[in-house]
Order: sequence, then C-alpha cells, then structure tokens
Amino acid sequence: MRLEDEAIVLRLLEDDDAPSLAAAIGDDPDLDRWTRIPFPYTEDDAREFIASTEESAFVILDRSSGELLGGIGARTFDMAIVDIGYWVKADARGRGVATRALVLVARFAFDELGAGRVQLTTEVDNLASQRVAEKAGFSREGVLRSYLDFKGRRRDAVMFSLLAEDLAQDSS
Repeated sequence: MRLEDEAIVLRLLEDDDAPSLAAAIGDDPDLDRWTRIPFPYTEDDAREFIASTEESAFVILDRSSGELLGGIGARTFDMAIVDIGYWVKADARGRGVATRALVLVARFAFDELGAGRVQLTTEVDNLASQRVAEKAGFSREGVLRSYLDFKGRRRDAVMFSLLAEDLAQDSS
C-alpha cells in the first residue's frame, strides 16, 4: 500500500527497512526526548517493532530520491478512534514532511480504516509537533493530565483531533 503527494511517499514498513530505520533514528536526542522510541535505537529494535506492530505503520520517503525521512503510524481503538504518531529524522525537520504525512494518514484513516475520529497527542512542551498537528487541520482540545506513560514517568499531553468534516472543509 502506498499513500503519496507531490513531495513524499508513504509505504507500509517492511522487514528490509530495519537498517534504514536504525540509521535514521539512531541516537537522535530529540526523538529520545519527545517519543517512546527506545534510545539509542538499533536494528534489533527496528526488527522487533516491524514484527510486532499492530498498527498501520508507514515509512515516509522523499518522492524524488527515495530517501527515508521518517515514520508515521495509525492505530485503531474502540469506537472507530484512530490514534496517529509520527517522527521525522533530524535533517528532514522543518520541511513540512510531518504535516504532509499526517494529512495523508488522516485521509487514509477516514477512507480505509473507517475512522469516526482521528487524534494525536503531543507533550505539552513539544511545540514543533503541535504546529504540525495544527497545520494538518487538527484542533487542539486541551491538556490531559498525567496521560502518557513515558519511559517510566507520567507526563501531561496535549490532545488534538480531526473529524472527517474538518477535511471536507479544508478541501473546499
């Protein structure tokens, strides 16, 4: 399965992606700070994730070069709620990659997964990720206290949501 726009391509993770994932994530301190991805990230971590994930997990690739830029996943919960998480490697940040990928996966969630609601959470201090959500059309709902179990500590999170009608308004 492929999702794409004029700049990026998303395709489902494959076993052969483990070395590229490990190289892209590696020992990036920002990913350690803001995500639950193991640190440092190894090929074994990548293989374990690929083998065990129950979400629709995609790699984000540059459309022209094929370079791996990041990853994004969608997990369906009860009541047709789809939760999205994403990351972008350090040298690809600030280029709109996460926003583009988020829009593509949100549309996929509504069209293919039957989502009634798409949501994501960010850490309260992760302003870059919050800007991504807002640029993709998500609405900030508020702070969920002690919501995330983050590497053995509870942390607050900002909840963002998107409804199918929000996407319809964006395309009009």
